[in-house]
Amino acid sequence: MRINLQSVFAAAVVFAAIQSAMAQTPRTVQLEELTWTELRDQIHAGKTTIIIPIGGTEQSGPYVALGKHNARVKVLSQRIAEQLGNALVAPVIAYVPEGGYAPPTSHMRFPGTITVPDDVFEKTLESAANSFKVHGFTNIVFLGDHGSYQNDIKHAVAYLNKTWAGSGARAFVPPEYYASSSDGYAQILRQRGVRDDEIGTHAGLADTSLLLAVAPQMVRVERLRDAPKPGATDGVYGGDPRRSSVELGQLGVDAIVSRTVGAIRAEVGSR
Repeated sequence: MRINLQSVFAAAVVFAAIQSAMAQTPRTVQLEELTWTELRDQIHAGKTTIIIPIGGTEQSGPYVALGKHNARVKVLSQRIAEQLGNALVAPVIAYVPEGGYAPPTSHMRFPGTITVPDDVFEKTLESAANSFKVHGFTNIVFLGDHGSYQNDIKHAVAYLNKTWAGSGARAFVPPEYYASSSDGYAQILRQRGVRDDEIGTHAGLADTSLLLAVAPQMVRVERLRDAPKPGATDGVYGGDPRRSSVELGQLGVDAIVSRTVGAIRAEVGSR
């Protein structure tokens, strides 16, 4: 049997390259993509800030997928962590308070929305934060993408900091994240000539444009462009998403990331 030495050499080179790639720690800020030893080493090297992204699984009208908040907060948290340089990102918390189910209220009136009680949600945040504190993180940052549970996050942060007093660890929720994605972003859109009756408070132009900028596959663009103006019965509140665009969404993404990075750096630097 004749052996093609050139083919054998080429296969060996490819195999060595694969082994080398597999041996390297991935260039990622996503905690769930690391092994526990890789995480340990990164904490020892100074990555002691952990971002806990909080999304939600809810309806956002007929043209936006149910995981809007989860996709958005994951991408934004990743970009924030990358700019910070000393931060990692925890898995997204996707189960949040969304209304009652006996009878269904708020977004629970639409199929696909998932809700949990406020006290369960707060305990989940506290348990996640305590887990990260045990592993050596000293700055635990909560970023909530949804407006309805912002007070729940504040309650959890206050409780954690009370119980952690003197430990060297601290939890905080920078208000700039949600403020930049809501009122702050609305102001940016107004400066671009977008009307308030388009911006909306839920699933309108603002909401939809932000999602287009980070996860365009989650917006049913072709159906949206030719649709009549959706309203409250469709799950769209106070806005009109039909003129949403990646370009408008990117304005919001840039503002959210830059302002949140600045707020986290100021908080960490003041300690």
